[in-house]
Amino acid sequence: MLTIRELNFVLQQPPNACAEISGTISYPNLIGLANFYTISSGVLLFVRVKGLPFSAQVCGPAFFGFHIHEGLSCTGTSASPFADVGGHYNPHNCAHAEHAGDLPPLLSSRGDALMLVLINSFTVEEVIDRTLIIHSSPVPTENPDISGPAIACGVISKGPCTTNSILFK
Repeated sequence: MLTIRELNFVLQQPPNACAEISGTISYPNLIGLANFYTISSGVLLFVRVKGLPFSAQVCGPAFFGFHIHEGLSCTGTSASPFADVGGHYNPHNCAHAEHAGDLPPLLSSRGDALMLVLINSFTVEEVIDRTLIIHSSPVPTENPDISGPAIACGVISKGPCTTNSILFK
């Protein structure tokens, strides 16, 4: 397990890979940055997102599905903007919720989300050029194959990102 000092050191280094996340035309203010760091115990994933839809109601939706998908681009059709992302990244044909690309849901606080998670189901090299998707809702228990429409996407690329990085300094 990482100490706070080790964690601080890792997060000050350039990431091994990153994804700049952008919302669909329906969510033009949704942006995010996901940094992937290779460490001895797996992959450390640090995610920051702004502009998630939120409700002023106390019991409004706050969780968003978050997955690595098999596809290589954030393209699709006007009806399904990210149709080309394919299914969840699942190189070992595991059951749902055990796919290598199944990540913890994002928890939004008035439209912003921050997540730091240690993962050992893939290496950084295995997911470079794959897509990272934010879904409008977490995976519902009544149908684990549907996690709501994709509302944002980013392609995981090798090395640090540059464009959206300035928004999170």
